[in-house]
Amino acid sequence: MAAEGEALTVSGYITHHLTNLTYGKLPAGFQRYDGSVVDEGGLWTFAHGGVEASAMGFAAIHVDSMGWSIGLGIVFFLLFRNVAKKARAGVPSGLVNVIEMIVEFVDNTVKDTFHGHNKLVAPLALTVFVWVFLMNLMDLIPVDLFPELLLALGVPYQKIVPSTDPNITMGMAIGVFVLMLFYSVKVKGFGFAKELTLNPFKPPSKGPLIVIAPVLIALNLFMEVVGLLAKPFSLGMRLFGNMYAGEMIFILIAALFSAGWLWLAPAGVMQLIWAGFHILVITLQAFIFMVLTIVYLSMAHEDH
Repeated sequence: MAAEGEALTVSGYITHHLTNLTYGKLPAGFQRYDGSVVDEGGLWTFAHGGVEASAMGFAAIHVDSMGWSIGLGIVFFLLFRNVAKKARAGVPSGLVNVIEMIVEFVDNTVKDTFHGHNKLVAPLALTVFVWVFLMNLMDLIPVDLFPELLLALGVPYQKIVPSTDPNITMGMAIGVFVLMLFYSVKVKGFGFAKELTLNPFKPPSKGPLIVIAPVLIALNLFMEVVGLLAKPFSLGMRLFGNMYAGEMIFILIAALFSAGWLWLAPAGVMQLIWAGFHILVITLQAFIFMVLTIVYLSMAHEDH
């Protein structure tokens, strides 16, 4: 499958499936894919290809990633709300039993990992785990299903796995990072500044070596800030990298179906095998994102 104006090649197929539906403003004078030139004042439109998406700059938005992630968040909210209304005393059954198992699992993980006192952490951990899992779960839907259906309606691109978009994963990671900073300042106060400047090398407070104290403080601050900033990057990029690689493998296997009838059976078997293995991957990645969120917030609450 290829979008309008693209050759039906393996390269074009892969590029198409890895392109987000992007909306933004093209600058004045930009030459579009069809040869037309954007008038003065620019043009707000959907991008046709990566070149137009890049020209839109920072103000562009990935409509598909935002739509699917918000939609899955609503599904999570409505599903758990419905189960909470149905929950009764006694032995649960069906969906209620599954949801209660998930809640209990997350609650036990928080109790084992988080050592502070904060009523926000457990609900946040549950939200992170289920939301990321639902976004990852979209990777098991056949890669051509929604792009084909929406292409027939005039939508040129459609990526339905939000966690394969670094904007989504890094956005979530930055949200966790903001909470880390907030609670670090709230719990530790000025002690947070001391934590950044007096560790790991303790500057001397007296004696002839006091002259090197500013150097050690600057070195400590540099090392601690780098380590602090590495947390959201590792959190967001780990999830993105694993899910992007998984999606790429699904796309490459799907491309084999166009290689001839001899490849139909092997490609189908490979799809099933990778889908079965990927169930473990998507669950593990949701779990890791949740655990790291709990650990980082626990570190923010540790006041020595």
